[in-house]
Amino acid sequence: MSKFVCGLDEAGRGPLAGPVTAGCVILPKDFPTEILNDSKKLSEKKRVAAEKVIMEKACWGIGVVDHETIDQMNILRASMYAMQIAYEMMRAKLPDWLSSQGIALPQTDLDACISAITDGTTCPQIPCACRCEPKADGKYPEVMAASIIAKVERDKMMVEFDKLYPEYGYAKHKGYPTAAHIAVCREIGMSPIQRRTFTF
Repeated sequence: MSKFVCGLDEAGRGPLAGPVTAGCVILPKDFPTEILNDSKKLSEKKRVAAEKVIMEKACWGIGVVDHETIDQMNILRASMYAMQIAYEMMRAKLPDWLSSQGIALPQTDLDACISAITDGTTCPQIPCACRCEPKADGKYPEVMAASIIAKVERDKMMVEFDKLYPEYGYAKHKGYPTAAHIAVCREIGMSPIQRRTFTF
């Protein structure tokens, strides 16, 4: 039986611009799960506060796949790839994190002691048992945590892109297909971070 549960989720599948990000999180037993929820149901202030606690207390990883790679491999594959990257980052930290928690390392392959839950209907290719479940980001604390760090990190990146391309309003809509975003793209053309395989 798996000893550790990691949650996986992505942010940014729907936007017309920018990267897709993913989070991977294993929570300690004493984590204050009351601060967690589906990232879309938390205010920005609560997401940022929760992310800080997650990064302080949990074992986590973040994956980022840029707009060009999304165009090359399609958004579903890019989302799964971001989850792979996030898992690999989390996995690299895991031995030290377990030691900090006073947990003895399993004598068997560590990946065999992990079970992953991902939001949605597709699992990434990762070296542990994984199951997917729609709306998992509203059911499992580990997936909630993953959704939060994925969302917060992507939002930070879009705010930085807004400084480079202020005419597109990325700090406000984060690249999602709002009427304002579509209008400016039609008026002045696509931005350098546009997903060119997405239609609007």
